[in-house]
Amino acid sequence: MKYFNSSKDKILHKLGTHPVLATIAAIAEKTETSIFAVGGFVRDTLLQQDGKDIDFVIEGDGLTFAKHVAHSLKTRRLTIYKKFGTAMIEWQGFQLEFVGARKESYRGDSRNPDVAPAELSEDLARRDFTINAMALSLNKNTFLDLVDPHNGQLDLQQKIIRTPLEPLQTFSDDPLRILRGVRFATRLGFTLEQSSLTAMQQMGHRLKIISQERITDELLKILSAPKPGAGFLLLDKAGILRYIFPELVQLKGIETRNGYAHKDVFLHTLEVLDNVAAVSKHIPLRLSALLHDIAKPVTKAFKPGKGWSFHGHEEIGARMLPAIFRRMRLSNEWLKYVQKLTRLHLRPIALTEEECTDSSYRRLLFQAGDDLEDLVALCRADITSKNMKRKQEYLKNFDFVVKRLNEVEETDKLRAFQSPVRGEEIMRIMQIGEGPEVGRLKKRIESAILDGEIPNDYEAAKTFLLSLNEQQSTNGSAATC
Repeated sequence: MKYFNSSKDKILHKLGTHPVLATIAAIAEKTETSIFAVGGFVRDTLLQQDGKDIDFVIEGDGLTFAKHVAHSLKTRRLTIYKKFGTAMIEWQGFQLEFVGARKESYRGDSRNPDVAPAELSEDLARRDFTINAMALSLNKNTFLDLVDPHNGQLDLQQKIIRTPLEPLQTFSDDPLRILRGVRFATRLGFTLEQSSLTAMQQMGHRLKIISQERITDELLKILSAPKPGAGFLLLDKAGILRYIFPELVQLKGIETRNGYAHKDVFLHTLEVLDNVAAVSKHIPLRLSALLHDIAKPVTKAFKPGKGWSFHGHEEIGARMLPAIFRRMRLSNEWLKYVQKLTRLHLRPIALTEEECTDSSYRRLLFQAGDDLEDLVALCRADITSKNMKRKQEYLKNFDFVVKRLNEVEETDKLRAFQSPVRGEEIMRIMQIGEGPEVGRLKKRIESAILDGEIPNDYEAAKTFLLSLNEQQSTNGSAATC
């Protein structure tokens, strides 16, 4: 990431030809409006990052000015939110938001403030962090002048997240800013200024007034950072992880008994998460990394002479996930995916530890289906031994398993596999009606293919079904599985 220094003026000068800013400035001059680009766009510009979302603050009526802009741009893609006093315009791939400068006052039981018109200085002071409390003038006589009353430039240079005003008041007014602070620190690789961190620790309980949807949204943004593990460490350091994700807090700590110790599952989990993030931006896969060992605290057991075990944590963890996903307001589609990877995350590693028949590989291919590559990525990430020789040995064995999986897949074509003989034909051949027996027979065919009894093709499956029918006729009852 590039940071600005003495080249600030050069960076801002390039904005003179920006397709949006020049247009907005011309409209502002024509309508005699005082307007500024603010917040994230200014921050990202100084960090030399491009952005398509631009917020504008108008010293006056923001909604009226937005209508002028929409008319000048000849677009009907204008949305007005009267309740919030904001307007949104989508134009040539940009999302432009307009609002009048305002000040805010809060009640203790809500993060929804009472607002009143204000000047730009008051509007900037109400913002969450100094790096978001800067503005660019789009007015004729001060075009592209930087307004920075809270030293946001300096905090960008020093890579610090700090509130413009007293942090206790800032976080008490809107506790969501606590999560936003962690998110910005994680995404940018910045440090939380100490007084802001201390205030987070004291105000964490206020997160109870924030809707779960907003909390989850911030968590997912932290999860999408280049190194999300740092964000969850910071959530814990700020004392707020216990309020928003208590299951992760339960993973913390090391217990030693009779000279046997287990690893800190929390730190291991975050290492796995960062390993996955290094190879994939897929959020459900990152969620799987975060949650794959979630049941280790409830399955932990000590066996004298052998040490610690977490028997069945993959299955119990999968069963814990529906309640977590309901609470977090996460989708059922993601739930099924994360459950699958949680249930299967030990299977490929187990194949490295024993001599396995093709049947074992077929069953894993069948169960993983189209998510096999993601499962493999998770399993590789799960190898976090600090003993490099042992780690290389694990990875070498794992490479062998992947090679065998590919060979079996190439031979048997088992990805997204199901019985080659469909339900209607099963009913006709077996002379049965709809019911659970059809499903049991399909499973019997699938098992025969997975166990290598028959090849994965229609004719072999049909012949196998006919043999079951003959058994039924001989035994006088339906074949069982």
